[in-house]
Amino acid sequence: MNTVVLIGRLTSEPVLTETKENKERTVIQLAVPRTFKNVDGIYETDFFRCILWNGIAKRAKEYCKKGDMVCVKGRLQVREYEENEERKFITEVIAESISFVSSANRKEKST
Repeated sequence: MNTVVLIGRLTSEPVLTETKENKERTVIQLAVPRTFKNVDGIYETDFFRCILWNGIAKRAKEYCKKGDMVCVKGRLQVREYEENEERKFITEVIAESISFVSSANRKEKST
């Protein structure tokens, strides 16, 4: 079974693009803090590249902003490419759903 659920903050504004095949795509970066401290007593953060397609991509662009906390459910995918005659691999999350958890600007809007 290949399932991943991540809750974290968007590190930038979602950007909607269209592929040559007329599919809508949004790439987001999710900052997810670890639940434990390292040896220096600091909570580290992991950054995950998430790919959203079609309707999910459109909704993310429409409703999500940099700093918002979201929950992404999807699957991991490893993709291979070549750079300077060297094979490289990248692991991405292919999103099946995205849920809005909280806004980074909630306090600003309520004052």
